[in-house]
Amino acid sequence: MIDVMRKKTDTHRVAVAVMPDAPIFELAVPCEVFGVARPELVDPWYEFQLCATEPGATIAGGFAATTRFGLDELAAADTVIVPACTNVHAEQPADLVAAIVEAHARGARIAALCSGAFVVAQSGLLDGRRATTHWMHADELRRRFPRVIVDEAVISASDGRVHTSAGTAAAIDLCIELVRQDHGTAVANALARRMVTPPHRDADQAQYILSPLPPAASSSLSAVTAWATAHLHEPIRLRDLAAHAHLSERQLTRRFLEVHGRTPGDWLVRERLRRAQELLELTDLTIDRVAAQSGFATAAGLRAAFARHLHLAPSDYRNTWRAA
Repeated sequence: MIDVMRKKTDTHRVAVAVMPDAPIFELAVPCEVFGVARPELVDPWYEFQLCATEPGATIAGGFAATTRFGLDELAAADTVIVPACTNVHAEQPADLVAAIVEAHARGARIAALCSGAFVVAQSGLLDGRRATTHWMHADELRRRFPRVIVDEAVISASDGRVHTSAGTAAAIDLCIELVRQDHGTAVANALARRMVTPPHRDADQAQYILSPLPPAASSSLSAVTAWATAHLHEPIRLRDLAAHAHLSERQLTRRFLEVHGRTPGDWLVRERLRRAQELLELTDLTIDRVAAQSGFATAAGLRAAFARHLHLAPSDYRNTWRAA
């Protein structure tokens, strides 16, 4: 097993807003991702603070948020996370909104989980930006904040230093993506494995499927993606994927679009890019060997894929994360 542990000198401070009666799941997610020390991955991990908007506030389910931190600490953080709010139809706490604006003006990263987008939207930071929220609240977000470019078809959206996620489980995806931005693909993947969650749900994956696949179809797609992931270093054609899924090529393409929001070919390129990123971060393999082991065959093919999708060269990517 390759060691992914990294040391760093500056500790990134993550502050999470705690509002009275806030839903517990979206509050628990950043606590799990950023609030649990993981020295086996990065040492030190994040400095984590729960910041109450009101002293002694209780959250959903009768839980008490016991914390000595408030909005002053929130405004001074490096990353501010706003979990789901209680009421999307109400005005959000003005002092919380002001603290978010102050943090962003200082250069902080802002992340809204689920209906937390309503809090950030009230600050004006989403004006002119593409943002998402739980699909059930998308129309209300669009109505109340017409300057926000609402996209309810995706699980997360990022625009500069402002990030939003769809509902519930999508909060996990966004938080792991923030870790990937800070520490690279290998650390984010290792964290996802510890949390027993997929590390690779793309931001533009659909929030929901109007016509759910039957169990047999879903399991056949899982089987073929597992097979492909184990054979990324080999040539894989559409007909190979279709044969392993016991589907026609047309059926396979339709189901990939329904589940992954992309064609089998696009999905395969993304998986190979992620394999290449891990190899660049964690090994001393030459670019030629990284290309071969991730399925791009040649260094030229790897460079072309990096340029098209990541907008940088493989060597620059390696240098960035080796420095980290």
